[in-house]
This record gives sequence, structure tokens and C-alpha cells, in this order.
Amino acid sequence: MKTERLDYDLPRELIAQQPAPVRGDSRLLVLDRPTGELIDTRFNRIGDFLRPGDCLVLNDTKVLAARFFARRATGARLEGLFLTQTEPGTWEVMLKGLAKVRPDELIYLTDRNKARFCKAKVIEKRAGGRCLLKIFTELPAEAILDQIGFPPLPPYIKRGDDPVVAAEDRLRYQTVYARKLGAVAAPTAGLHFTSELIERLEQAGIRFARVTLHVGTGTFKPITTEDVEDYGIHEERFSIDADTMRKINNARDNGGRIVAVGTTSTRVLETIGTNAPAGGVAGTTGLFITPGYEFKVVDGMITNFHLPRTTLLALVAAIAGLQRVLAAYRHAIEQRYRFYSYGDAMLII
Repeated sequence: MKTERLDYDLPRELIAQQPAPVRGDSRLLVLDRPTGELIDTRFNRIGDFLRPGDCLVLNDTKVLAARFFARRATGARLEGLFLTQTEPGTWEVMLKGLAKVRPDELIYLTDRNKARFCKAKVIEKRAGGRCLLKIFTELPAEAILDQIGFPPLPPYIKRGDDPVVAAEDRLRYQTVYARKLGAVAAPTAGLHFTSELIERLEQAGIRFARVTLHVGTGTFKPITTEDVEDYGIHEERFSIDADTMRKINNARDNGGRIVAVGTTSTRVLETIGTNAPAGGVAGTTGLFITPGYEFKVVDGMITNFHLPRTTLLALVAAIAGLQRVLAAYRHAIEQRYRFYSYGDAMLII
């Protein structure tokens, strides 16, 4: 399939810069796959379109405060994104302005009040704006980021370094059920859930299961090849435990639908398939779901509205059909839905 078929025009003012004031008050566009019908509603009414015995699969990854700032000895400011710790005290990061930084140069990581926190040394420059930093403190990476880090919002959400704004984003760019730290981007379909909504759905007979996929920076990258299938998708770490496998199998055995909350949960479930070991499994997935893919586990999906020409939009088109998805996006634009990470949601069922 030609990548250009995943394109659409979006007015910039529909790119959400803030979350809805209340999580469950986000708008919800329901796409009925058998008929193509579109229904406009609110996320807190999602239970109207689910059945007792359906199983919603959540991604319980927790987002690191991975965005940070640093200064060179000259005073020049740098902005970084923590990617991973390759070994204790050594970070792989993306660093804006890396071209100007010398190998072995000392820089100073700064806290959220712009004060010096600790020294770091650039020990290796890599392609794509990546480098290795040697961090001169014995604190673990999570503890450092907890003191210096900002939420790693995608670049289309404009943020500075105001610690008050960052504190609000740290609450809202995180699902209420997040528990396993490791993502550098949020599984945004889950941002609409409140604890009260989950409890209400459970009381109505909806089941919940959890997987973990630590979302990486590749999630936002556009497909750069002419043909979608020629693109090399990023890999991400995942895990699924025995309890989740049991809940999913029980739901399927009793006629319930498996509804993935987000593209990340979808990738985990389809990576595992129907023959997963009963004890659970962990690993990495590079599964690229494109139109024509035959789904093994997932019957429906909750998802946000995605950027054009991305692997995320290709996945949504695979489960609902490209023409129906593009028609739904046109409807959402006409009805002034809010798009992308802090935007509104779709239920494909």
C-alpha cells in the first residue's frame, strides 16, 4: 500500500494542546465495523457500546519524566530526552544541539528550578541526535529524573520549562492505572479512563486485563518509505502475565469480545497470538500491523486520532478498513473533535 494513502489534512487548531478538563468528558466517536455507522458521544458513555463479558485490555506502563535540560560550561542550554540506561550511570539520550557538543565534554544537568543538579560527560555521539552520557551521581536514573525531569510530551504539544505546568502534565500525561515505569510516551487511549469509570464498567460485567508495553520514541515517527510495507518499524519491550492470559482466554471461551485499549495493547496481544504460554511471556515486539493483516485476538479497539502517515494510523486502518477510518476522520474534523495525544477518542467495535 502506498504511504500517501494514509494522509489527511488537519486544521492545526484541532491539535489538542491541553487534556479535557475531566478525563471521562472527552468526546468519543464510535465506529461500528459491520455497518460503518458513526455515533458521537462522550467517553464516559462507553459502557453503552460494550457487553457483559467483554474484556478491555489496558497497557499499564508508566511514563518516565524523561525530558530534561542541561547546560554547557559556556552557559548554552541543551534539551534532552532520556531513552534508556545502558548500564548503571550511563544513559542513552537524544540531545538537541548535539552537533555543537564535543566528545568528552562536561555538561551540567539542571533541575526543574534551573539549578545545577549534577555533572555529565558526553562519552559517545551516535546517529539521529543520540548520545551516551556518563552521569556523575550514584542516584539511580529514576530518582534523578524524578528531580530534574519533565513529562516527555510529543513535539506538537508546545511546552516550555514551567514547573507548575509540568506538574499538571505529570498527572494528566499518565493513565490512572499506570504502575510499571519505563515508557517515554503515554499510551494515550487510556488517558480518558477514570477510576470511577473503570469501577462502573466492572459492575456492569466488563472485565479488565493488563499488559505492559513500554512506549518508545518511534511511536510518533512518520513512515518514510513510499510503500507502507517497506518501512522498518521500531521495537518495544512488552510483558504479559499468566493472570492476563487467563482472563483473555476465559472471555473468549465465553463469547466475550477482546477490546484493546490502544495500539500498544493491540501490538502485544497480536504478537502473542492465541498460542501464548499459560505462564505469560516477556520480550520485544517489532510487529507492524498494516491493512490486510488478519487479527488473531483483538475484536475491537479504543484509540485516539493519530497523525497521518504513521504506523499507528496503519494499524487502525487494518482493524477498521482504510476507507472507513478516513471517513471517520473526516467526520471528526467536521465535528471539531480534538486530535492526537491529548485529544478525543474512538471506539472501533
